[in-house]
Amino acid sequence: MVREVRYVLRRMTAGVFLVLSAFLASAVEMVEALTIVLASGVARGWRSSLVGMGAAVLALAVIVAALGPALTVIPINALRLVVGGLLLTFGLQWLRKAILRASGFKALHDEDEIFSRELAEAKTAAPLLRGGLDWYGFTLSFKGVLLEGLEVAFIVLTFGSTQGSIPLAAAGAAAALVLVAGIGIAVRAPLARVPENTLKFAVGVMLTTFGIFWSTEGAGGNWPGSDAALFGVLAFVIALSALSVAVLRRRKREQLVAAGASA
Repeated sequence: MVREVRYVLRRMTAGVFLVLSAFLASAVEMVEALTIVLASGVARGWRSSLVGMGAAVLALAVIVAALGPALTVIPINALRLVVGGLLLTFGLQWLRKAILRASGFKALHDEDEIFSRELAEAKTAAPLLRGGLDWYGFTLSFKGVLLEGLEVAFIVLTFGSTQGSIPLAAAGAAAALVLVAGIGIAVRAPLARVPENTLKFAVGVMLTTFGIFWSTEGAGGNWPGSDAALFGVLAFVIALSALSVAVLRRRKREQLVAAGASA
């Protein structure tokens, strides 16, 4: 009985991590996609932009439908080793940028600035009508949604396959889609108030945590407590990231003081 309870708790822990990671990562990508669609809609017309977005969503559905079953035939340890390595690579890249932004060594991500830039470029582009659609607006929206959506699809498929539950990962991504799309439709403006840099920091932490965890399991290692060890790995990554931010902030202050003294 105790063993069964522990098993259920471990599965619940893994499930919570899975849904939360898929939700946060998907939310970040969808905010960026929404910014592009909004800029395209305002500058080139909503019909072309929404058709482009719909075409991208359809293409993503085909990709997911084609790749999803293929991943299920790969041995789970091999899949976790490969996916863990990829997630560790992506996670460390996200975490590195988030740490640099938090410490002041890199400018914060500004959706208002991105929206203004995309809007200006869309307004100055020459009109090109095909099939009753503004081709520039269609292409801009399609490309933005497809590229950001591919990252979401990768997260859903890999997270879900390695944990044996694609529906759970898809549920996290779907929740992010509903939330971001709902807010976007309501305000029709870039979600500049969404703490995207904080979200990216959290996503970097989660991806790195899963990357370490799955790479170790895929290589044949065993974690104490099985899936419950995710909490320990997560705590280690958060502590190391916080220490890195503190060290870099101190270095940044020292550079500013030195620059002020020499001025």
